[in-house]
Amino acid sequence: MSLTQSQLIAELAANNEPLTKVQVKSLLDALTAIAYKEAKNGFTLPGLGKLVLMKRAARMGRNPATGETIKIPAKTVLKFRVSKAAKEAIGGPAKKPAAAAKSVAKKTAKKK
Repeated sequence: MSLTQSQLIAELAANNEPLTKVQVKSLLDALTAIAYKEAKNGFTLPGLGKLVLMKRAARMGRNPATGETIKIPAKTVLKFRVSKAAKEAIGGPAKKPAAAAKSVAKKTAKKK
């Protein structure tokens, strides 16, 4: 279950004693405004991730109601790239791909 905005504000205020809930809300609002303004240039939250604009090419799609083929125009979308540090903190350290693990096993077997 994710935290609501009021739960997040309460948690941050409780963990940062000199800050009140009103001050934390003001800080989050300011951070959000900066993120919206700077997203077109790329906005990074250190240790968490980065907002980036991506261009999607035009493509063909299908209307699920009628089955009619339609052309979907190209557009620019906003994406969030999670940082390596956040991925490792949440999911544990990154595992090596199976192919790399096999080649390492072969090299160690040859040395013996």
